Amino acid sequence: MKQFVFLVTLAAIILSGCGRAPSGELVGVQGRKKWHEPDPYGMVFIPQGHFIMGPNDEDVMFAQNALTRTISVDAFWMDETEITNNKYRQFVYYVRDSIMRRTLADYGFDEFLIMTDDLDRDLDEPRLNWRTRINLRDPDVVDALEDLYYPARERFNNRKELDTRKLVYEYFWVDYEQAARRGNRWNPETQQYEGTVFNQAGEEVPIVDRSSFVLRDQVNVYPDTMVWIHDFTYSYNEPMANMYFWHPSYDDYPVVGVTWKQAVAFGIWRTNYLNEHLARRGQGFVQNYRLPLESEWEYAARGGIPLSMYPWGGPYTRNMEGCFLANFKPMRGNYTDDGWLYTAPAASFEPNDYGLYDMAGNVAEWTENAYDESFYTFSHDMNPNYKYNALPDDPPALKRKVVRGGSWKDIAFYLQVSTRSYEYQDTAKSYVGFRNVRSYLGSSR
Repeated sequence: MKQFVFLVTLAAIILSGCGRAPSGELVGVQGRKKWHEPDPYGMVFIPQGHFIMGPNDEDVMFAQNALTRTISVDAFWMDETEITNNKYRQFVYYVRDSIMRRTLADYGFDEFLIMTDDLDRDLDEPRLNWRTRINLRDPDVVDALEDLYYPARERFNNRKELDTRKLVYEYFWVDYEQAARRGNRWNPETQQYEGTVFNQAGEEVPIVDRSSFVLRDQVNVYPDTMVWIHDFTYSYNEPMANMYFWHPSYDDYPVVGVTWKQAVAFGIWRTNYLNEHLARRGQGFVQNYRLPLESEWEYAARGGIPLSMYPWGGPYTRNMEGCFLANFKPMRGNYTDDGWLYTAPAASFEPNDYGLYDMAGNVAEWTENAYDESFYTFSHDMNPNYKYNALPDDPPALKRKVVRGGSWKDIAFYLQVSTRSYEYQDTAKSYVGFRNVRSYLGSSR
């Protein structure tokens, strides 16, 4: 009997400890759900770790733009392949459809706007209604969208085509670099901000409130298809200019002709696209897609193999059967020796040990970082990062962004995991694409 009473008392004590009543002890905020980050579609996990960043071979170009040093990198997710034409087309179509819906709403088609929330309360700003289909057979709809197409004098063979110059994406981003400066922070004693910031136009203005750190930008999202002709003198590449981005035959090929700013805008759109979906499901976790840091890119490209020259770990560009291990320019002008004259479909070659495809060759890849020859000298050894928000009037040297990995038109030196190069943020090339990363929520799995 005594044992029974003891068990009942013990159970009562345990149950009383599980209640919501304050206990007077520091127990943290209760009721928060445990959350495990699911594997993002099309991405692979790159664990945290350290590696020796920098050249593992002679500096044959005598660039002297990289030192050898030990770097630590946090865990992150990375796209297993470069962004393909078809994936980037989803971005283009989203911008197209949003502009069409906004235009129709301005013409009085109220069904393309959501005015109230789930509780039938008026929204401060109406949202686009994506459930209503656009009926392009309705004469009134066609008339309302007429300005989005090329005018009659610009049409080829009298084809009515969407004017890609109108596909402009407006996006916002937070300038954490300016917000983190001590002189720009909120002063609790004076109850105001006291510093100044540079806005997107490059003007130094007083800080009004938190909105001063939120910058707005616009970018045309359609790839520059003329790069195939512009990049090569006295070379017939017109079929690629006409077909590469829009024809289904090239859906699985990496997108090119995309500037650094377009690649950044794609990451912001991809972030918003996912977060809006999570919000509709009641999950408010912010997932942030972005371009990889230069250090993240090299760490991932090495695939966990220290001191490797190439993503596959060896010092050679052929396998045991004599086949090339990447899409690049072997020897002198033999572009087709690796099987492809131009780009190859994503994942045409074997992945590295992290499961990442085409970290060498196919297309070079934009990174987040601005290019500076002395970056390795002044950067931190933990997640090294150097950014600069170049303005349109800045000199070209300030618009350089790091590209990595080499491309289908490059020699083997540029395929090495440690080779640094750059392109200008406002230019597009037929041999530069990108892939996204996403920071891991936590330090390890």
